[in-house]
Amino acid sequence: MIEQLFGSKTRVKLLQLFLANPGRSFYVREMTRKIDEQINSVRRELSNLLGIGIIKSDSVNNKLYYEVNQGYKHFKALQSIFSVELPQQDISPASQGDLLKRLQTVGSFDVVITAGSLVGSESSDVDLILVGSSNKQKLEKLIKTIELEEGSAVRYTVLPPSEFKYRLEIKDRFMSTVLNGKFAILNDESGVLRKFLEVN
Repeated sequence: MIEQLFGSKTRVKLLQLFLANPGRSFYVREMTRKIDEQINSVRRELSNLLGIGIIKSDSVNNKLYYEVNQGYKHFKALQSIFSVELPQQDISPASQGDLLKRLQTVGSFDVVITAGSLVGSESSDVDLILVGSSNKQKLEKLIKTIELEEGSAVRYTVLPPSEFKYRLEIKDRFMSTVLNGKFAILNDESGVLRKFLEVN
């Protein structure tokens, strides 16, 4: 039914992919693999979605990436529609919401940040920052599973809350590189990261 409403099976699949992964970018061939549609059809629908303003594009290392425009006025409404239509884990193994749920089964993390390959960027030295504590063996097993699903290595680090706060305060090189690049905040229970970003 939703395909009739939105007029194109490819468009619906793309919307499902984008809306389940806010903050994450995809390049064209990656999208054709994930939604299993023809590249010409994908390019046509990307052009339509760009024209409407639902998605935006960015060039990184001569490769064009696309992601949902979270500033689009109907973003929340569309996300609500498509989250009902198709659960996040059916779209992408490491979609943002699904990834957070899976991480919460192996540890207690106050802050979770995705960067690097998990948001479609090649400029970061790390893909996942976890602030808190975890069951090391279970976390390693989960990361290996995600790597198999994504088809690439996932570089991650676990920091105690005190060290994370200290690194923010002194603006150390590691954190500055991540926060000056492309990243997404999956969790920030204490609000410490958002407060830092508001004043910096």
